[in-house]
This record gives sequence, structure tokens and C-alpha cells, in this order.
Amino acid sequence: MNFERVVRRGVLAGAFVGLLAGGAYAKQDPTPQQVDKQSDKQDIRQDKKDLANDRADRNKDQKDINKDRRDLNKDRTDRNQDQRDINKDKSQLASDNKTYGKGSTQSQADRKDLSADRKDLNKDRTDRNKDQKDINKDKKDLHKDKKDLRHDRKGK
Repeated sequence: MNFERVVRRGVLAGAFVGLLAGGAYAKQDPTPQQVDKQSDKQDIRQDKKDLANDRADRNKDQKDINKDRRDLNKDRTDRNQDQRDINKDKSQLASDNKTYGKGSTQSQADRKDLSADRKDLNKDRTDRNKDQKDINKDKKDLHKDKKDLRHDRKGK
């Protein structure tokens, strides 16, 4: 039993010394390498956040471009239809002028239709131009986001 007590005390003393040494080691200042590792990890986390934000911006800009293109195509279709209406009204006006005379009610109605179609055409052109400007702006944004993304991937 005496031997067991000695061994127990020895083991407990060794454990106590180990705890003291671990506590003293834990209180030491971090080495420059440890500080560099921590800052590198922080930089990597920040770079990953930047990449995610840049990807989200790029995707949003691409969606905007796609939407603006759909709008632009619709405006072109509207403009083309208005131009066809104008051409039809012009020919109908010429026909009514020839048949009924320039002062007839048919000719006046055709002139009114022609005027309304021209206004529609002007509005459609304005919409188309606005959509084209939006597309150009979105393309610039997309280019900038892609540039940022490449820059972030490459490293600063």
C-alpha cells in the first residue's frame, strides 16, 4: 500500500506540474507566425465575402440586362406595329381622299388615326431608347463587377 500511495502522489504531482506548465504556456504572447496565420485567415474570410458579393452583383446585373433586352424587344415590336399602322392609315387616307374627297368624314377619321399612330410611335421610340440606355448602364455595371471578381480571385 505504501508503494501505491507513492505512485499515486507521483502521478498527481506530475499532473499538477503539467497543468501549471500548460497554463504558463497559454499565457505567452503569440509568435509573429501565429499572428500572421490569424491575419491571413481573416483576410481569406473577407476575400470570400467579397467574392460572394461580387458574384451576387454580377448575377443581378445579368438579370437586369436580360429583362431590359426583353423590354427592348417588346418596344421594337410595338414600334414596328405602329409603323405598319401608320403606313396602312396613309394608304387608306390616300384612297379615301381619291374616292370621297379631302374634306370627307372618312378622310378626317383617317387623319385622326394617323395622328394617334404617330404619337404611339413616338412613345414607343422613347421607351426603346430608355431601355437601350438601361442595357448600356447594366453592361457597364456587369463589366465592373466581372473586373472586381477577377481582381478578387487573382489577389490584391
